[in-house]
This record gives sequence, structure tokens and C-alpha cells, in this order.
Amino acid sequence: MKVGSRRIGFVRRDTISGWQAFLISTVSVIVGLIVFSLVFVVSDVSPLTAYREIFGYAFLSPSGFRLVLNRFIFLALCTFAFLIPYRAGLWNIGMTGQVYMGGLAAYGVVYLLGGKTNPNLEVSAWLVLPAMIAAATAAGALWAAIAGFLKDRWDVNEIVVTMMLNFVGSFIVSHMTKEGGPFMNRGGGSEGFPLPTSLRAPVFADIPFTALFVAVLAVALHLLFTRSSLGFQIRAFGMSPRAAQYAGIRTHRMGLLVFLLGGAIAGLAAYHQFAAVPGVYKIPRDYEIVGDTAFFGIICGLIAQGNALASLPVALLFAAASIGGRAAQGKLHLAFGLDFALMGVLMIVLVGFQFLYRYRLAFRAVGVETPPAGAEAAAEARGRGSEA
Repeated sequence: MKVGSRRIGFVRRDTISGWQAFLISTVSVIVGLIVFSLVFVVSDVSPLTAYREIFGYAFLSPSGFRLVLNRFIFLALCTFAFLIPYRAGLWNIGMTGQVYMGGLAAYGVVYLLGGKTNPNLEVSAWLVLPAMIAAATAAGALWAAIAGFLKDRWDVNEIVVTMMLNFVGSFIVSHMTKEGGPFMNRGGGSEGFPLPTSLRAPVFADIPFTALFVAVLAVALHLLFTRSSLGFQIRAFGMSPRAAQYAGIRTHRMGLLVFLLGGAIAGLAAYHQFAAVPGVYKIPRDYEIVGDTAFFGIICGLIAQGNALASLPVALLFAAASIGGRAAQGKLHLAFGLDFALMGVLMIVLVGFQFLYRYRLAFRAVGVETPPAGAEAAAEARGRGSEA
């Protein structure tokens, strides 16, 4: 676009610094909130009042912050489950199904111990809780491994496979927890049986111990992809499987490996959501809402550019928008679905701003060509060499 004697255009970035990425993310959030303000204006509600209710409840209310924290843990784990295959150039769209299978496996341990018929079951939590966690991670990993195996063996599209497995997983949960299902609550209600009190996950200062999963995994994944040979192999495979193979990297089981790891983390998310969130402690009747929420892990991972540490504030933002939006919806008498609408608008705007991670705005005089990214630095280096 020409403005006076100068032309405005976009040129590809060579690199992007941390503060530039932070600035772009901050501006995108502000733009997203401004865009969504139109919904409040149409509803005859002041946007400032609405956002004060949303984020005030999410971060300043003790009860609201507890809900946000639990939602954040779930979203962060789902994000990690997406990130590992994503860094290998593969798409894990199946966190929903992996969460379902993980939840069923965790409650399967309790069912085998008689927890369905005996809500006052007295067993050693130090033995059973690790068994529940192990069962959830194993089930999530094995469910995801189907897509990884098919990708490695016959190059079957992993997006199609994981999406189909989501539907299959939903049907299995429905069979197990609805009328006549083995996991159905003895009182009916088309939901799973409640978790015995003795097997509820420990909570310290209103923080479930599953928060440790997020902290440990965030650091571990960061180190995996920046400091380890396995992380290098995964990233190399993601950039070019053929080049990675020529470089001596064993690629014939890479899909299976990353889906096993991602599915295992999705299983941890299932354990947290169904067995560690106060007030839940069962597979609820509306379990599909949990599955729908898991999809936002994909968005968090994409916005964070595959960076595990950078995904944490994004997951926290979506958790706050979800919980605060639901609270404001009732208090301000707004239409149903405000929480998902707000998350959706933020998602669209944040994804749209991803363009600025790869391109920057450049001004140049008319008739002067902008050199390719890195050309100026190269020319300067050549000049120094000739002077020497």
C-alpha cells in the first residue's frame, strides 16, 4: 500500500525476540476483548462492567479462582498432549477421546475394588491413587497409539483417525455410564458412580496436587525440546521426515512415540478432571462438555507456537474467560453460551495475530526494493570482511 512517497508492506521475519512475541500476544488479547465488547453493547451492558465481572470473579473471588485453577490445570495438560505430536509435525486432535478413555480406566480401578457398591470404601489411598493415575495415563497413551501406529505403518492421516476415535470414545463412555452401564451411579441419573471419599485426590490450600503435573511437565517438555537429543530428533522429524531419516534419525516409530507420550498426558488430564476436581469426583452426565473443552488445548498450543512454557499464560487466559464468562452470564442476565463465545472470539483473534509472528510491517521508499530477511546483516558482514 502506497502512502505518500513511501510504500507499506509485510516482509518475512528472520527471527522474533521474546519481547516482540509478548507484545504481539498482549495486543491480540486486547483486540479480542475489544471485538467481543460489541456483544455486550448489543446486549445493553457496559463492556467495562462485563469485563470487571468476568475477570474479577476469575481472579479476585476465592471460589472463582479455585474453579479457574482447576480449569487451567486441565487445559494445560491437554495443551501438552497436543504439543508433543505437534512438534513432530503431527496433529493430535484426539485429546477428547484420550480423556474419555483415561477417565474410564481410572474409575475402572475403583470399580474393581468395589468402589461402586461401597461409597465408604476404606483402602490405602497411597496404593490406589498411583494405580488410578497409572491406569489413566496408560489408557490415554494406548488410545492415542492407534493413530501413531497407523501413521507409521500405512501413513494414515492422523487427523481423521483421532477425530474418529473421539466419537468412539464418547460412545464407550455413554455405554459405561448411562442406563444399565456397569459404571452407572446406583441412584440412576445417567452418570458415573461417585468416587469414594478415601480416594479423592489430595488438596493443599485449595490447590489440587495435580498442579504438580503441570509444573513438572512444563519444565520437562521445555528441557526435552531444547536440551535433549530426543527432542532434537522429534523437531527434526517435524521439519522434514525424509531429511531426518537421511541424518540417521530412526523415524519409523516416531509417530507411535509422540502419540504415546501425548496420550499419556491426556490421561493425566482425565484423572485431574474426573477424580481431582472438588465437586466433581465422578464422570458426569454432561461429560461431553469436558471433551469439548479439551479442544482448546489445540488452540493454546498453536498460539504458544509449540512452546510448553509459553502455553501456560494462554491456558490461564482461556480458563479465566471460561469460568468468569459463565459467572457473568448469570449475574448480568446475558444469553447462554457467553463463556464459549468469549473463548471463541479470543481464539480467532489470537490465531489471526499469528501472522505477525512470521511477518513484520515495513516502510520503504517507492522504487526501493526491500532486501530479503537477513540480507542487510549479510551485506554488513561482507563489508567488514573487505575492510579487514
